[in-house]
Amino acid sequence: MATFKAGDIVRLKSGGPKMTVRSIDTNHGLIYCQWFDNKKMFQESFVPESLELAD
Repeated sequence: MATFKAGDIVRLKSGGPKMTVRSIDTNHGLIYCQWFDNKKMFQESFVPESLELAD
């Protein structure tokens, strides 16, 4: 499993936009990410197993 840190650029293994890791919740095992789509910011949490570092 990859280790992520705040500021990393990631994407879902299934595809989608590049996202920035905002923070990591080690208590719940979640990675909080944010990204922009048409100048609107979105935020969501993901399990680390669903993410990979973006190229």
